[in-house]
This record gives sequence, structure tokens and C-alpha cells, in this order.
Amino acid sequence: MAKSLGLIIVFISLLSLSSPTLSSIFSNTVDFWCNQTPHPQTCKHFVTINSHRLQDGIPKSAFQFKNFILQIAMDQSVKAQIHIMWLGSKCRSKQEKAAWSDCTTLYQDTINILNQALNPTKQSTSYDLQTWLSTALTNIDTCQTGFHELGVGNNVLSLIPNKNVSEIISDFLALNNASSFIPPKKTYKNGLPRWLPPNDRKLLESSPPSLSPDFVVAKDGSGDFKTIKEALKAIPKRNEAKRFVIYVKRGIYNENIEIGNSMKNIMLYGDGTRLTIISGSRSVGGGSTTFNSATVAVTGDGFIARGITFRNTAGPENHQAVALRCGADLSVFYRCAFEGYQDTLYVHSQRQFYKECNIYGTVDFIFGNAAVVFQSCNIYARRPMQKQKNAITAQGRTDPNQNTGICIQNSRVMAAEDLVPVLSSFKTFLGRPWREYSRTVFLQTYLDLLVDPAGWLEWKGDFALHTLYYGEYKNLGPRGSTRGRVKWGGYHAITSATEASKFTVENFIAGKSWLPATGIPFLFGLDD
Repeated sequence: MAKSLGLIIVFISLLSLSSPTLSSIFSNTVDFWCNQTPHPQTCKHFVTINSHRLQDGIPKSAFQFKNFILQIAMDQSVKAQIHIMWLGSKCRSKQEKAAWSDCTTLYQDTINILNQALNPTKQSTSYDLQTWLSTALTNIDTCQTGFHELGVGNNVLSLIPNKNVSEIISDFLALNNASSFIPPKKTYKNGLPRWLPPNDRKLLESSPPSLSPDFVVAKDGSGDFKTIKEALKAIPKRNEAKRFVIYVKRGIYNENIEIGNSMKNIMLYGDGTRLTIISGSRSVGGGSTTFNSATVAVTGDGFIARGITFRNTAGPENHQAVALRCGADLSVFYRCAFEGYQDTLYVHSQRQFYKECNIYGTVDFIFGNAAVVFQSCNIYARRPMQKQKNAITAQGRTDPNQNTGICIQNSRVMAAEDLVPVLSSFKTFLGRPWREYSRTVFLQTYLDLLVDPAGWLEWKGDFALHTLYYGEYKNLGPRGSTRGRVKWGGYHAITSATEASKFTVENFIAGKSWLPATGIPFLFGLDD
């Protein structure tokens, strides 16, 4: 409303001038909008050179201007994708080829997201748009990261026009500004959320899940398929609104699995974390990017997993090695386990929810830039390599207008069996700032003796210490007290329930818009 009023004032002022020209009105209008963004010159340049596409020559409302910025972001992303495909022949090594391949995937995903934003459903909200564009910006950052971590950032990466795309998307995020949008109010029944059909509630409420699966995977040949990958390939074209359920019987499945954008509303359930295990061993040490090292990668919206262990066996000596990477919007993991060392669980992007899960790792082992809440989870720090320090989280928010972050609520942070005997030899911290606007909170969580009294660890020097947001609220246990914590400008010992509530299921991941009915028992607010 304030922005629309401001635009009206600008128009009145312009019209009061003697014989204003159309070009001066356009210029002043563009200046008005673009000056509200973090990259005004980029905004003005691209709006001006694309002005011929505006029906009436001048954007007349906030909605029209934002939509125009989205169209420009789409155009630039498509151009970048075409250019990236051409750059494939310029790759001089396997490492460059691996990072380049990630970029082709990430830019295609960005194009899909922008198309979704340009053609929203009637149910889509401004909060949804902020989530999707936050993901698009994360994709661009991930594209660049792959080249740097493999040490090949001087050739192909310098030719990819990432800067234009990221700045335009950043400008949209500033204009849309999700912080001014209140997520829809909750609607719950019998203490359970309501976002899935009744059949999905039964799948998750019962133990074991009670409905007949569409496919059964069994290593011993007693099912429809012997591998999960075969089952995924055999999924028929279908109404994506209906959930497709795959039951994975007990066994260790040595597979690398990708559940892509086109596979929406898939559910995998197993016989429990001790019995159904999906295992892989890709790693940065082995030549993969972090992004592509995942044993299981999921980007299909509405994904659910229950009773499965996701494992990466590369070991600490191979550095980044992901067990699960998730970029699936509206995804849920219930009673699952994630086992690895460095970078175990990659909560890459979109909105995610984890309930009663076990997570094992050493360095940055819960990381990424999703909007994610963990409830009633057990988080186990393992023994790292000599001279390493454990960091539980490394949140990757690159823009202050991204509605992303990590919330760990009503959970437990403890030492794994291999760390207990050598607890005094290694330090463990709640997190460190991977990116400039890193945001992580621990709410009402038990913190055992392994957590260093300082609580949080620097990434490098004073990087991000005043721009990050790290918070703690009513944590319990031997290290629950905030006395002795870091004195950074971005650290918050939260005392207000109102402030803490911003990071709960209801508010942080817009509970009603995607958690109204998994059948998973959960808290929509604080545990009072």
C-alpha cells in the first residue's frame, strides 16, 4: 500500500510539471522503483532496455513492476543457460566438467522456478514467491560454488553471466520483501497438520504405514523391483496430485538416486532406519562437487520419506560427502536417519520439515539455504579428523531478503559413540556462517557437554559476524546457558517468545500453506 501510494505521489508530481515528456515520466518511475532495490543500476539498465515490452510504456503498479522484473530474470536465465551449454566444450578437465554439469542443472531448475512464479496458481502467495525466488538465487550461488571447491574457478566460471541473473533476482526479493507478508493462519485438526489428503495421513500415522504401496522394492526379489532406481524409472505418467508410494523393504541399497523436478508427490518408506538403508560414497575428495556427491538428491515437490537411513560412506578424509540433498518444496522426513561426516545433510533450498530424525556428522553437517525446521530430532556430532572442529550447522543465506534459515526445535545435541571417549580433544560448535546472512536458531533444545561454551564458530576472521542472525531460546542441558557465548553483533540470546515464534513451523515455513495433514505429530509454535 505504501509503495503504491508513493508511486501515485510520483505521478502527481510528474503530471504537475509543464509538458512532461513520456520519457521523463518513464525515467522517474523506473528510478522510483529501482532505487528501492540493492542493485539499482542493474535494475534501471535492464528495465530500460526492455521497456518496449511494456504494454503502456510505463509500469503502473507494484505488481506490474515486480512481474516485469520476473520476466527480465527469466530472459537472462534462459540466455545464461544457452551460454552455459555452449561452454561445455570449453571444459579442460573432469573437475570443470563436473562443476559445469551442476550449472546446467541448476539453471534449468531456476528457469522452471521463474516459470512457476510467472504463472502462479490462485492459491500462491507472496510468501511462496519469496521462497521460490530465494531458491533461484541459491541455485546461482551453488553453480559458482562447485567451481571453487574443485579449484577450477578461473576458466569456464568467469564466462558464465551469473552476476546479472543474481542481481535481478535479488532486486525482486527486495521488492517483494517477504518480511511484510504474514503467512496464512494455521488450520489444524486433532493436533495434526492438514496439507495432504486423508490417505497420506494414514501412511504416516500408522506404524508401519498401512496403505498398499504402488511399488515394492526388495533386494531379495520378493518385490516389483530389486533397486530403487528401477522403481523410479518405472513410475508411469500420472496425475501428480495423487501421491505415488514406494515401499523399500529391508536391506542396504548401494545406489545414487535422483528424484527430479518432474517426480512430484513421491513417498519412500522403509522398514526403519536400522533396516532400510540407502548408501553411497561420492565426495569432493573423490572428484564430485558437493552438490553432486549426494547419495540421494530430491527436487520433486511434495516429497515424503519415512523409516529410511540415508548414508554416505566416503569418510572424513574425503571431506564434503552428502548423504541427502533436498531442494524439494513442501518436503517431509519422518523418523529417518542421515549418516556421514562433513556435509551430511544438504538442506539446499525450498521449505522442508524434519521430525524425529537422527543426524550424524562432523563439519557443517547440516547445511544449505532452505527454510527448514527440525523438531524432536537427535543430532550427533562424530569424531572428526585431527585438528578439525565440529560445526553442526553452516547456513547459506546470501541475501537479507531470502526467507530462509535453519530452526532446530525441541531436539537434542549429543556426542556420537566415537566422540565420547575423546570429547576433551575436539571442540563442537552450534554453527558457523557459511554465507554473509547466515541464519540459524536453536529453540528449546537440549545441548550436551560437547558444545563449546562460546556456542558458535567464526568462518574466517570477522566475516558475517554482524550480518548473520544466530539465536538461542530457552535451551536446556549442560550447555543450554548463553553465558559465555560469542559477543558478535549478529548473535541473539532470545528472551522474547514473540521473537522466537518467528522461527516456528507456523511462521517460518508458513505452516498452513504446506503443513495442513501429513499425519506427523508436530508443534506449530513454541512448546510452552
